[in-house]
Amino acid sequence: MEYRDYYRDLGVERIASADEIRKAYRRLARKYHPDVSKEPDAEQRMREVNEAYAALSDPEKRAAYDQIGQARHAGEEFQPPPDWGAGFEFSGGEPQGMGAEEFSEFFSSLFGRAPRGARPAGGHRMRGSDHHARVMVDLADVYQGATRSISLRGARLDDDGRVVSEERVLEVAIPKGVTEGQHIRLTGQGGAGIGGAGAGDLYLEVRFSPDSRYRVEGRDVYQSVPVSPWEAALGAEIDVATPSGTVQVRVPAGSQTGRKLRLKGRGIPGNPAGALYLELRIVLPPANTEKARKLYETMAREMAFDPRAAGGG
Repeated sequence: MEYRDYYRDLGVERIASADEIRKAYRRLARKYHPDVSKEPDAEQRMREVNEAYAALSDPEKRAAYDQIGQARHAGEEFQPPPDWGAGFEFSGGEPQGMGAEEFSEFFSSLFGRAPRGARPAGGHRMRGSDHHARVMVDLADVYQGATRSISLRGARLDDDGRVVSEERVLEVAIPKGVTEGQHIRLTGQGGAGIGGAGAGDLYLEVRFSPDSRYRVEGRDVYQSVPVSPWEAALGAEIDVATPSGTVQVRVPAGSQTGRKLRLKGRGIPGNPAGALYLELRIVLPPANTEKARKLYETMAREMAFDPRAAGGG
């Protein structure tokens, strides 16, 4: 995926005001609108201009985009880190007149998809807009359930049309067994209503905090477990610290690196709960003492084992 320079697409500087961005969009829309333009690439350029404007005309999206875009250039290979965007609060859904198919993969990877909440309106009353944000959750909290303080960063335009950051802190209940990508709905925590109508809701999209010990697929959890050569060769009972607590497991004799031990019901809680897969990884003790080197020399001499001839790896 390539990095998109939305400022370049609109032909404005990064310090451009909201009014300058709006004028640039109108100028390009008149030039590239497929109904009137004679440019051969008008349709593609209009999509690019629409997407750039959708990102930069929204103070919240612009603040988030500016953070990830520091020192990046259009066309370079880009992949947002797993925890990117956590804590940014976005209001509303898709820009008016644009459907999901109009957005590039780059746009979707940054801003995702806002859940579509009902927005009834009548007379001078209008329900507040729904907001959405991505939050990072520790796997341990998913197993037990927890209440955590979560900081959300929003943005607004000041009187000069410049983006100003805002922040608020909410106490959020993390449900036991929540899965990645699921939304936690906080009623009434979205945008304020008009004319006495109710506020919108806030939807928190759950993402798991990066943890080198675990890999999650649905409700199944994969965990790498180091074992000694003798535990793998002879078999052993070992204690393993897992997200749900320490468990004792038996390593079968003759195990090799990559063997999986399945613990039913030890994955993410649910109905049914997922499984926990312990992936064995044989770790060799270092030959950093005279005694250790002699033991390795004895093994080399007495066992006469050639892993390549045996097809091992």
